[in-house]
Amino acid sequence: MCGRFALAVQPEDIEAEFSMIRIEWFPPRYNIAPTQPILIVRGERGERRPALVRWGLIPSWTKDLAALPLLFNARSETAAEKPAYRGAYRHRRCLIPATGFYEWQKGPNGRKQPYYLQPASGGIIAFAGLWDEWADDKGNIIDTATILTTAANRELAPIHERMPVIVRREQYDLWLGLDADRGAKAAQVLLPPPDGTFEAIPIGQAVNNFRNDDPSILARVAPMPEPEPSRSKKAEKPVDNSQLKLF
Repeated sequence: MCGRFALAVQPEDIEAEFSMIRIEWFPPRYNIAPTQPILIVRGERGERRPALVRWGLIPSWTKDLAALPLLFNARSETAAEKPAYRGAYRHRRCLIPATGFYEWQKGPNGRKQPYYLQPASGGIIAFAGLWDEWADDKGNIIDTATILTTAANRELAPIHERMPVIVRREQYDLWLGLDADRGAKAAQVLLPPPDGTFEAIPIGQAVNNFRNDDPSILARVAPMPEPEPSRSKKAEKPVDNSQLKLF
């Protein structure tokens, strides 16, 4: 899953990475949260075009927004079949630029340690995304998007079992449907990245509040210590679990 991410670059950096021009002004962001505006790259008229959309997909057929959950992530394994995503998966795939994302590792004491996952080689990465267009009963149109997730690679699995799908630079047009195959092989993108792609940095709790949106939240901290085992005056008798196992 991916509930927060960062895009801390200048417009010209986005233009260079995705071979585009005329990027709308987008300030560096360090703590982007669902329902906020995000920058996406989509294929239009055979070209890569930028757009600002709401993070949290609203399918075009939605009638009751109040009954719709916040669709800021979608499982890549089932997106092609799920009613909320299948139309966008076929016709409205996008790239979501980022410079890193956040995950929270659950500790044995119930506390959570936030981590910032940044590209080991630096620079910009692109999440695989889906976008859709929704209109209310007055004809007001809003574009929205979601981030596709996949199983975490071996390196990141101890932090969280899911992670965003990362689209490699040579796959941009494949995912956007701008290549010769028109996206027929788009499913090839939906794989965890190799180990070594990201550096995991333990950070403080300031990231938990989306209002904290500055470089200070990225400062490395010491990970929370493991809780000490409780000491009992009387040693407990080992429990025989052999009868509890089904296999």
